[in-house]
Amino acid sequence: MRKVMLTFAIGLMAAVGVAQTPDYLNPQKPIEERVQDALHRMTLDEKVAMIHAQSKFSSPGVPRLGIPENWTTDGPHGIRQEVIWDEWGGAGWTNDSCTALPALTCLAATWNEQMSHLYGRTIGEEARYRNKNILLGPGCNIYRTPLNGRNFEYLGEDPYLASRMVVPYIKAVQANGVAACVKHYALNNQERWRGHINVIVDDRALHEIYLPAFHAAVTEGKAWSIMGAYNQYKGQQCCHNQYLLNDILKRDWKFDGVVVSDWGGTHDTEQAIRNGLDMEFGSWTDGMSSGVSNAYDYYYMANPYLELLRSGKVTTAELDDKVSRILRLIFRTNMAPNRPLGSFATAEHALAARTIAEEGIVLLKNDKNTLPIDPTRVRRLLVVGENATHPMTIGGGSSSLKVKYEVSPLEGIVERARRAGIEVVYKTGYASPAVAAQDVKGAVAPEKIFDLATLRAEAVEAAREADMVLFVGGLNKNDGQDCEGNDRESMALPYEQDALVEALAKANPNIAVVIISGNAVAMPWVKTVPAIIEGWYCGTEAGNALARVAFGDVNPSGKLPFTFPQRLSDVGAHCLGEHPGDSINVRYNESIFVGYRFADSRNIKPLFGFGHGLSYTKFEYYGAKISSPTIDADGTITVSVNVKNVGKCFGKEVVQLYIADSQSRLVRPAKELKGFRKVSLLPGETKTVEFTIDRSALSYYDDSVGKWVAEPGEFTAIVAASSTDPKAALKFSLK
Repeated sequence: MRKVMLTFAIGLMAAVGVAQTPDYLNPQKPIEERVQDALHRMTLDEKVAMIHAQSKFSSPGVPRLGIPENWTTDGPHGIRQEVIWDEWGGAGWTNDSCTALPALTCLAATWNEQMSHLYGRTIGEEARYRNKNILLGPGCNIYRTPLNGRNFEYLGEDPYLASRMVVPYIKAVQANGVAACVKHYALNNQERWRGHINVIVDDRALHEIYLPAFHAAVTEGKAWSIMGAYNQYKGQQCCHNQYLLNDILKRDWKFDGVVVSDWGGTHDTEQAIRNGLDMEFGSWTDGMSSGVSNAYDYYYMANPYLELLRSGKVTTAELDDKVSRILRLIFRTNMAPNRPLGSFATAEHALAARTIAEEGIVLLKNDKNTLPIDPTRVRRLLVVGENATHPMTIGGGSSSLKVKYEVSPLEGIVERARRAGIEVVYKTGYASPAVAAQDVKGAVAPEKIFDLATLRAEAVEAAREADMVLFVGGLNKNDGQDCEGNDRESMALPYEQDALVEALAKANPNIAVVIISGNAVAMPWVKTVPAIIEGWYCGTEAGNALARVAFGDVNPSGKLPFTFPQRLSDVGAHCLGEHPGDSINVRYNESIFVGYRFADSRNIKPLFGFGHGLSYTKFEYYGAKISSPTIDADGTITVSVNVKNVGKCFGKEVVQLYIADSQSRLVRPAKELKGFRKVSLLPGETKTVEFTIDRSALSYYDDSVGKWVAEPGEFTAIVAASSTDPKAALKFSLK
């Protein structure tokens, strides 16, 4: 396809009398020369056309010059089905059913950069095969509150973890000639009033907590595009924001890619011109509502911009910069030499999805060795819960997918139990309201008739006759349950699940609870049940991955990428800050104290700490040491620790490094994550894990001077299995 396109373009130039191949069509020329050559050949109308949409998910190229269109696709968990040109509804194709990868919370829970690369490679190949050149993902907004409806699309609460996990994803996607569009920049931490809420946050929290993952995406991942957020910051919409886009992103970080608006995130022509937006999508302007022949000409950066240019009220300086960025992206993607062809919904991609899911599933609790399921003790297994059968690849907003297949938890468990000679009985136990199929215009959901008390009674009766109960519940991507557009009302499980779990545990204490969610949930029954799994939204192979962990074919190695608080008042955003604000502003009074940082500052014991995750084997840490008691300003020191598998089966452990500053001019968290390694260990095997500490690991952002500062003094390197499970503390000093 690429060679055909270039041949066509070259032939077109010959037909109109061009003597030789122009520079912009010569893949041997440097990209910047190609950009400038193409830019100088374009008319004003062609330039303006290129910076706004022509359909729901595409923007024009320059047909006269053989420059192709840009085609975007929703991610970050799979490639969205083809939609009708001007509508959200599906186009009815029969060959656009994709592989669903696990939600990004599950990816973050792997604490494994190799899994991030595998994820990016897989979704990049699928986007490329479908001829998309901009993937709308990954998301890396920080988990500020467990009520945020889109937390499942992001990489957790810690800026260091999110930074390390976002970079391999981007690099692997872009290796396929597809631009990663990192989102939502920035401070998009709630869904309620998301289109206009103005975030008030201090500069220190902005730079220490909310920007590092985006910074890594740009400076290390070399992302080719970024999507602006819906909300406001400093009283300006984030999609055209002077400070975020011009000052930080383009000036300070030297970003040379394209800033894409979120769909409908553009609000003003002149601000869009001047404040850093490069490409406008999805704005619902007057042209869209009045039914004109080409409504896209009425976008803020379409005819209104063209009129300002022709009247001389604005110059072409900003326009040329925007178009240059878009051309640069096209030459990196659609017109790149040696661009791979991609592949789609293959067995290899399904295996990748399952592998990531297996590494991300977290064993939260496992008293009495309840798990893995032992066929010598369990002959009759009762599975309870609507989430055992509820599709999880649909719903949730823009991440909803049309998949080739999805293995439900019940299907995976039944098949694995069959091989073990275990009888499986299923009871719904609870039920949720029906939801119309996403992306189908005018869809009507069939009415569900159910009585929760009756469903609960049936499940409890069956529990008395089973050797073991496996409850599969949690959230389900319905509105207000991990879904774009609305936040959750509380941390409680919906549909009377808590009462059901309590009743099941009373009827049969041999019970394991599986929570399917992208958010922390309250667990009033946590002391009653012996085993708990966080099962995430695991995509195409969800059921097989869960079954393999539950039966011990895979030893769980996931660790939580965010804190499970016991109550909302244990969260800084709710104790000190505001959520969701007053509909005009929301204040981040908790500043840098997000997640475990806030819990540490108040000595609050979480339900399950950041970085927590159990295994079917045991690990011993010993021999921790530091290479030097002091570090120069420009030097490094090494922290090492031995980790031994002292159990009876193969396992993987995530060794974590936190840094504590004993004394500083500004208040600092008790500790901050600054390193992690995932190691694989056979029974009896020992490996030495090393971390390098440099000045950046010791620094904080001093908003009084507007820069990062590492103050001389005493520090402590804390080697840990989680934020609540330290293994060794080593003191050192910075000269």
